[in-house]
Amino acid sequence: MNKSFCLWASLLVVLLLASSCSRKNYVYLQDMQVGENYPIDTRYEATVHRDDRLSITVSCKNPELAIPFNIYGETFRVGADGDVNTESPSKVRETGYRVDVEGDIDFPILGKLHVDGMTVSEVRDLIKTRIEEGNYMKDPLVSIEFLNFRYTVMGAVGHNGTFTADGDRVTLLEAIAKAGDLTSKARVDRVAVIREMDGGRQIFMHDLRSREIFDSPCFYLQQNDIVYVEMDKKYYRRDTQSRGWEIGRTLLSVITAVCSILWVLK
Repeated sequence: MNKSFCLWASLLVVLLLASSCSRKNYVYLQDMQVGENYPIDTRYEATVHRDDRLSITVSCKNPELAIPFNIYGETFRVGADGDVNTESPSKVRETGYRVDVEGDIDFPILGKLHVDGMTVSEVRDLIKTRIEEGNYMKDPLVSIEFLNFRYTVMGAVGHNGTFTADGDRVTLLEAIAKAGDLTSKARVDRVAVIREMDGGRQIFMHDLRSREIFDSPCFYLQQNDIVYVEMDKKYYRRDTQSRGWEIGRTLLSVITAVCSILWVLK
């Protein structure tokens, strides 16, 4: 086996590998101008839906008065000096208050509270108002957090799957970045968000090249949103053929490696 054959075989493999490398030929937010100020919606709040799990903690100046309202959120321990200390077991906090199929939570003392479709601040105000109206305590502090905020990213992204978020404020761009960004086969102008609304599902389409995504009702994701990135149609057939090319490139790589070894040993 002569050296020229090995050289040409190596060159062929390099060319095939280089030709198979795909590049991303798109830019996000192309119509944004450097130095221009764009408004931000700082008032966004996540909406509570059925099957959400909420961590709700009530506190006040006299901790002992809040004990009946925290049987699912915190435990209390009375010290030798009579002081009341709060503890938050992880197992209890993971359980939280589940919003049932009717959109209600069963809250201690206050009973059934309908929270489906309400924002976090609205639920907080509802609980605070009901406590004050019942003369249970004055100036209660109510803290609410989501325990199971999830969304799904599918399609032409690096990693398909369901993701969890800390808190309840996740943007569409953050979700795509966490899923490994768009692949080179993605249609940047066909990014869909499928959302449960009013007893059904609606789909919202986005073009990530445009700053108009900031005005979309889906720029901030909600619980159980599905993000789907379409693949460019020109890659549909190529996907069925790409396996053959990959096998061929692998065989050529092996042949080249063998040739190189023989060339060195010769």
